[in-house]
Amino acid sequence: MKSLQKVIDFIDNNLNDTAYYLHEDMKKHTTFKTGGPADLLVEPQSISEMQKLMRYVFKKEIPYLVIGQGSNLIVSDKGIRELVVKIGTNLSQCAVNNETIEAEAGATIINVSKEAQKHSLTGLEFACGIPGSVGGAVFMNAGAYDGEIKNILEEVLVLTVNGDLLIRKAKELELGYRTSVMQRNGEIILKAKFKLQKGNKDDISQKMKELTQRREKSQPLEFPSAGSIFKRPEGYYTGKLIEDANLKGYKIGGAQVSPKHAGFIINTGNATSSDILNLIKHIQTEVRNRFGVELETEVRTVGEF
Repeated sequence: MKSLQKVIDFIDNNLNDTAYYLHEDMKKHTTFKTGGPADLLVEPQSISEMQKLMRYVFKKEIPYLVIGQGSNLIVSDKGIRELVVKIGTNLSQCAVNNETIEAEAGATIINVSKEAQKHSLTGLEFACGIPGSVGGAVFMNAGAYDGEIKNILEEVLVLTVNGDLLIRKAKELELGYRTSVMQRNGEIILKAKFKLQKGNKDDISQKMKELTQRREKSQPLEFPSAGSIFKRPEGYYTGKLIEDANLKGYKIGGAQVSPKHAGFIINTGNATSSDILNLIKHIQTEVRNRFGVELETEVRTVGEF
């Protein structure tokens, strides 16, 4: 906690608008609604304040974790002892310029898709139901319904591990299936520019409506979850593997394989992160034993274990 007190002192003395929270309940910051408290959670007010903060953190070698909307996170029930930096609503500006949209990393990708629709820009319809931030969507190369971030991304503004701001073109980011170079090089996404195309507003609205209806029909949106838990193994469909292993509806504590879509784990109301992690392990074991297929998770597990 000593190093975190230094962060608090630095914020008090140098960052006028950045908010911080002690012993912050991480249930409020993840879509699973589970996890213990973070010793210190900070929400920078601007890109410049983010840069100042992280330069200090890098210099002092303070352990940290950067999060967005928490739609791809499982936080330990014991919580998080390192500094948590949340890129959220304070960094969510979005601007349209001709056929490009530039959005800060804290903007939700759903809101950016709505902004595209409002300006008759096509290409982001697939993202109209993805529950995450722009930063998280780029970090994971998020995709749905035959669309992927890499197909529309032009460039990103990142904060390097030296504390410098740098523009990287999409081709530099090694975007693949749920992966990017940022998962390996530690760079923090602060802004993204998407290249779209002019389209018919009514057609765009209709496609978004159809995709939303498909999602509502097939996914358990009424429960807290982290979306698809597992990556799709080559040659298989994850949901079908889990269903064929007779695990649809299977429960451990308050965590359940969704009866609606077996690729989802849901929090039925009182799940702990341990319930979810134990259920993930059980699914992996059963699918491995029955079909010889290794299921790899999409979600990130963070915190003290």
